[in-house]
Amino acid sequence: MTGAIQVITTTGTKQDASKVARALIEARLAACVQVVGPVTSRYWWKDEIEEAEEWLCLIKTTANLFERLEEAIRAAHPYDVPEILATPVVAGSADYLAWLRGEVRPAPDS
Repeated sequence: MTGAIQVITTTGTKQDASKVARALIEARLAACVQVVGPVTSRYWWKDEIEEAEEWLCLIKTTANLFERLEEAIRAAHPYDVPEILATPVVAGSADYLAWLRGEVRPAPDS
């Protein structure tokens, strides 16, 4: 394993996605956040099928920062239950992974 993860979240507006991305980058919890959209999401919410236009944030960080990253997403995110899912990066370009690790700041206890 590389120690890197990609975290995803979605927001209802491009402005909210930009707010989340900026908060994570400024706090050095993410090396990069790509905002993609709009995308169409279909999901269950309060016993109804919903459809919404959303903006997808692809967040590059390290596994040891996940808890702090999750807290920061929740603080900047307008949803009651934001999607916050992490996927381990099992392989990647050595140069890119070195850059990623160099751009984030490890948790104090790491």
